[in-house]
Amino acid sequence: MRRNSILVIAVLALSMMFSGLAMAQNLEIWHIYVTNHQTRPMLENAIARFEAANPGVKVESIPVVNDEYKTKLMIAMGAGDEPDLFLSWGGGPLLEYVNAGKVWNMKDGLLETGLMDNFMEVTLGPVNFHDGIYGVPLNNVVGAVVFYRTDIFERLGLEIPTNFDELMEVAKVLRANNIHPFTLANHNRWTGSMYYMYLVDRIGGPETFANAANRTGGAFNDEPFVRAGEVIQEMVAANMFPPGFNSMDEDYGQSRTLLYTGQAAMYLMGSWATATITAENPDVLQYIDFFPFPAVEGGLGDPTNMIGTPGNNYFSIAESSPNKELALELLRYMTDQTAAEMLVEANAIPPFVGGSDLLTNPLMIKLFETVEAANHVQLWYDQYLPPELAQVHLDTTQAVFGGSMTPQEAADRMEEAARRFYNE
Repeated sequence: MRRNSILVIAVLALSMMFSGLAMAQNLEIWHIYVTNHQTRPMLENAIARFEAANPGVKVESIPVVNDEYKTKLMIAMGAGDEPDLFLSWGGGPLLEYVNAGKVWNMKDGLLETGLMDNFMEVTLGPVNFHDGIYGVPLNNVVGAVVFYRTDIFERLGLEIPTNFDELMEVAKVLRANNIHPFTLANHNRWTGSMYYMYLVDRIGGPETFANAANRTGGAFNDEPFVRAGEVIQEMVAANMFPPGFNSMDEDYGQSRTLLYTGQAAMYLMGSWATATITAENPDVLQYIDFFPFPAVEGGLGDPTNMIGTPGNNYFSIAESSPNKELALELLRYMTDQTAAEMLVEANAIPPFVGGSDLLTNPLMIKLFETVEAANHVQLWYDQYLPPELAQVHLDTTQAVFGGSMTPQEAADRMEEAARRFYNE
């Protein structure tokens, strides 16, 4: 009886050991590619191909809505419960996790596997820290542009505005015809931030933000930041946006509905909007084109400058992952030729070497050429800045749009937060 008990215990122990090994071969990946996201089919296909090539390995794919995702990841990182692979936008928030020892430096792995050759050097900038590489770009070369309804512009005889004065004149005509000049859902805050970022750039040039963010002789309450807030409030006063825009939700398409129905003529958004429009309302795509954000008279910023990212989403591997090599292999499937072809089919511009050569859609080619020709591409403030400062930026910018803070108050609040953060 005793011998049988020992045998049972031994079998159970072996069973648990092998079960543990099987579990250790699982990968968990977190991302924002919910059901209607342009990248979802490509990701699912890459996972399926990876699992077929690696019998016994299972990938748990966990999609989370954009804004909720950032909070979920922050909590997981703080609790030491991060997934094997996770999405970020590079820049300051990722650097915070890197400095906390949470992210694997995959540079040697990329070089040893030859994966490094898949990526243009410029696309790795937002994940290149301390001479290491902490992520790879996945789904899109992105720039923020002003999408507009060509049929509305043609019907009203409107020309594309090249400077802000011309934009205000276009807005007057649109309002006179009961059309909102811009659609905007600013409950999410990052949507309004795009106007602020562009205005800071057009007024003061890219050095304005760089000097303030890097603490190299600039401050967040320098004149271009204040003036950008003043222009935003001038736009609000001129009824450039739909009523209630600060409570409208971008994640639920409340802005795009106005564009689709012709109630709004313009839409400042990242170039991923082409894929979103194609998925949600393909019939309206024939009436969609875009132009760069207009110049500001007397401003120092080059009007070719763009807000965006050469890689949009980046995928990193957690330092705590027991399966880093498998995770790196999954990234190979997520950034190979098949993945690139599926991204192009979904109206995205793959940030992989040769990905742009697959483009045939004239609008996508124009978008790629616009980003490629930009004198400077500024990473989104809320991705460049450390998380604490990013939240202050988003909150104060939304408050400026809503009129609960003056531009000077908002700029001062941001600068005070920066001084506290950097112990100045």
